[in-house]
Amino acid sequence: MSQRTADEILDASYLEVRAKVLELAAVLDRLDRAPGGQDPSPRRDQLTHAIEMLLSKDSDRAAKVQHWFSREYDPDWKTNLGVGQ
Repeated sequence: MSQRTADEILDASYLEVRAKVLELAAVLDRLDRAPGGQDPSPRRDQLTHAIEMLLSKDSDRAAKVQHWFSREYDPDWKTNLGVGQ
C-alpha cells in the first residue's frame, strides 16, 4: 500500500479542515466581542498556545496538542474522580 501524497490528503480533507478553521475563528470572534472576552483566562491562554503549536513546523503537532490539553497522570485517578464507587 503506497502512502498518499500531500495533494491527495488536501483533496480529501480540505473542505472539512477549512470548516473547522472557520468555526474556530467564529468562536474566537464571539469571545472577543463578549463581555469579559478580553480578560485574562487560563483556558483562553491554553487555546492560544495550542493554536501557536499548530503553526509550528513539527511533524508531531497532534501529539503535542493532545498532551498540552491532557491532565498529568494521577495514580489515584479512580479515587480522586469517584470512579467505581
